[in-house]
Amino acid sequence: MKSYADRKALARRASLANIASLGGMGVLLAGVAIPLWMPAYYSATPYMLVGGFIISNIGIYFANRWVKKPRPEALIDEELKSRNNQFAVYHYLLPEDHVLLTPGGVVVLEICTLDGNFSYRDGKWKQKFSMSRAMRFLVEEGLGDPIAQAQAGARRIRALIAEKVDGEVPVDSLVMFTSPHADYEVESPPIPVIQPDKLSKRLPQRPKLPDTVTAQVKAALDEAARVDKGDKE
Repeated sequence: MKSYADRKALARRASLANIASLGGMGVLLAGVAIPLWMPAYYSATPYMLVGGFIISNIGIYFANRWVKKPRPEALIDEELKSRNNQFAVYHYLLPEDHVLLTPGGVVVLEICTLDGNFSYRDGKWKQKFSMSRAMRFLVEEGLGDPIAQAQAGARRIRALIAEKVDGEVPVDSLVMFTSPHADYEVESPPIPVIQPDKLSKRLPQRPKLPDTVTAQVKAALDEAARVDKGDKE
């Protein structure tokens, strides 16, 4: 399998998230220390406390996206590493974060990295309340509706491909929870909702596309992703 991602950009985002979170904490500590060690600058304390709180929360929010492990791209690559070179996955290079090209079409992977207890019934998602979740409210992305987001992502990728490829190309979607601390129950979901170790087995089983069509799809995705500018493994 071929895996494409701009590894340098991912590392840069992770570094910036760490700098913001640590820098914000530093400003907070400085705001606490000023009244004790530099009372002449006491008037700056409220601004430093507020500014430090905002900066650190922004940093933690992005750290949850770009630093938090396990990394979605690593889990996907590991699970699909035995697939042949007819498979290609694009991480953070297309309108959707994770897009998989298979011999039978394209699959959009909607990733949920949240911890907690989730359920899906009658077309609606719910997350069980917990104090830890309440404490992370400001620094963590909300659950939203990952199924609807995955389906919308599939429509966007389908439109992208349709501009470049002759004929109909199947574009499927699935939702994957990546946190080992996530539990979920789903009833009759319209698309698969899985954990990483089930990814390979739950990919749609579709007839193989003609080689010419697969080549056109690959070219369209490569062009949109500018894979020549990303690292390839």
